[in-house]
Amino acid sequence: MRGGIDLGGTKIQAIVVDDDHAIVGEARRPTPATGGPDDVIAALAEAQREAAAAAGTTTEALAGVGLGSPGDVDAGAGTIAQAGNLPNWRDPVPVGERLGALLGTRVAIGNDVSVATKAEYELGAGRPYRSLLGVFWGTGVGGGLILDGREWLGRGAAGEIGHMVVKEGGAKCPCGRHGCMEAYAGRKAMELTARARHEKGEPTKLFKIMEEKGRDRLTSAVWAKAIEHEDTLAVHLIDRAYRAITTAVASAVNLLDLEAIVLGGGLGVRFGEAAAQRLAAEMRPHLFNDDRPPAVKVAELGDYGGALGAAMLVGP
Repeated sequence: MRGGIDLGGTKIQAIVVDDDHAIVGEARRPTPATGGPDDVIAALAEAQREAAAAAGTTTEALAGVGLGSPGDVDAGAGTIAQAGNLPNWRDPVPVGERLGALLGTRVAIGNDVSVATKAEYELGAGRPYRSLLGVFWGTGVGGGLILDGREWLGRGAAGEIGHMVVKEGGAKCPCGRHGCMEAYAGRKAMELTARARHEKGEPTKLFKIMEEKGRDRLTSAVWAKAIEHEDTLAVHLIDRAYRAITTAVASAVNLLDLEAIVLGGGLGVRFGEAAAQRLAAEMRPHLFNDDRPPAVKVAELGDYGGALGAAMLVGP
């Protein structure tokens, strides 16, 4: 059995899988919003221990644990840096070494969206295609690439579609730059915008819904509920997010002529087929070859794609 952990901006999903990729144990806990890398690593270890216990085993008995993480991931060195959606995480941190010591087994790390895209390619919605772009719309907006049947990492940071510039000199992104697609579409950036506008007097139900659900952040479920209630601010910010995503995705398609787009992440899966259809329709006017647009599919593995892909880092 192998472990897999998907580290997101709001949640940690840990699983244990067998040789057939079947999930035999799982655990989920919130990602620490304060503190620093040590607090996050401790939460990762605890989540994986819980998943192992649910599978009737221990982390020491696992063949290994894979971790899919945001940020600048150096798989060879086992380090993660510049994880802007995690608390106080800038400099490289030897996560592989530290987490391995806590779990008593080897740990391999990879970019969260790259491993989720690979899982969709091998096990989910991407199986019919040889080239695809995974677009994972959540706390941030990450991308993963499969080109001619092979994962493409470039020099280690390929697929960062959330940081394609969609407006020169535009809104400030959590990464510190301006005009990135994520500055308009990432859930973290959308929440910052919603809070600022609400504090200036703009009415919205977003924060009331958040409190009713017992959350301290605007989760995907909060956004979905606000859209269901036709909240004006929520609708405006989601519309703006779609415009940014479709601009960036269409540009990627024009560059690479991909067969398919797989839409995942908390918001992507939450809005599901409606989001896929809207993405397909709204990006088409931007496509150079608009007579043969790529297929747009919802991630079939749902919330488990990242963890399954992470587990594949330490096994078949």
